[in-house]
Amino acid sequence: MVFEALTEPDRDQGRPWLILLADEQRPQVLAATRPTELTWSSLWPRRPDAVIRFGLERSADGGTDLRWILHVEEPVPDDSLAGHLRKRLNQLINANLRYTFGQ
Repeated sequence: MVFEALTEPDRDQGRPWLILLADEQRPQVLAATRPTELTWSSLWPRRPDAVIRFGLERSADGGTDLRWILHVEEPVPDDSLAGHLRKRLNQLINANLRYTFGQ
């Protein structure tokens, strides 16, 4: 279910979670190996190189362990921008998406 939520963020209209800010755009799925990994295009038009890679593993309790990695090219963003990018991914993935699954 988590893999599907990441590949089709709008599939459940009753539980929207990919709520973007004015400076963000919908990501495209660049690559996917169902159900263990996928890569999103950048959320930020000003940093099109900032791709997000997701790794998904079945957890011992039958759920899904999800990790994400933000990859950027040179020049590396300054601390302020890097903090903003990480904060937004934390909000979207570790809060909004997680809450749609009742956690």
